[in-house]
Amino acid sequence: MSGFDFAVITANWAYLAKGLRYTFQVTAFAMAGGIILGTVLAMMRLSSVKPVSLFAAAYVNLFRSIPLVQVILAFYLIIPIALAIFTGEMKPIGAENSAYFTFTIFEAAYYSEIMRAGIQSIPKGQVGAGYAVGFTYGQVMRFVVLPQAFRNMLPILLTQTIILFQDISLVYAIGATDFFGAADKINQRDLRPVEMYMTVAVVYFVICFSLSRVVRHLQQKIAIIR
Repeated sequence: MSGFDFAVITANWAYLAKGLRYTFQVTAFAMAGGIILGTVLAMMRLSSVKPVSLFAAAYVNLFRSIPLVQVILAFYLIIPIALAIFTGEMKPIGAENSAYFTFTIFEAAYYSEIMRAGIQSIPKGQVGAGYAVGFTYGQVMRFVVLPQAFRNMLPILLTQTIILFQDISLVYAIGATDFFGAADKINQRDLRPVEMYMTVAVVYFVICFSLSRVVRHLQQKIAIIR
């Protein structure tokens, strides 16, 4: 470490920060979209309508059985073709924009299983009580089941989000510049792998460790509420 040059990090920090900001943006977008879509999928999978339930199960099993990097590459190539079918013109959407859609679609399968477990954790007596006071199915889900399901599953949802944050680094496969990608490009130019990859490791550790402590605190708080 005697040759460790901090000047390389400080000189390129603006570019690294730009990559880190993109990583946070994709994480936040995919988390919000994935939870919303995942909740819908969870409700579909628990539906008594067989075709709806089978479709949701097929969706979840499909994306949980395919490597993420393969999904990233597939959507990066398929989305422009799909858009061309409707618009009649081939327009590349770019690697950065493709990642937003891909991670949302992919993570929804994992968030779906978490939310399904949360919904099933709610006692059926509470659902029956909701119907007894005149609630519709939608009102029971909105006012009785989902709020409790989100509270119960919040630590696991955040744990999955930490995994999502780490997985964003796979966008290097399509040339998008996230935090890891920015460090890698600087290394290719300046040939300083120790400084760049050490910086990435430290930043990822600090962020993920901090979030894991938040998750642990939430788990203890929810346990007390129960």
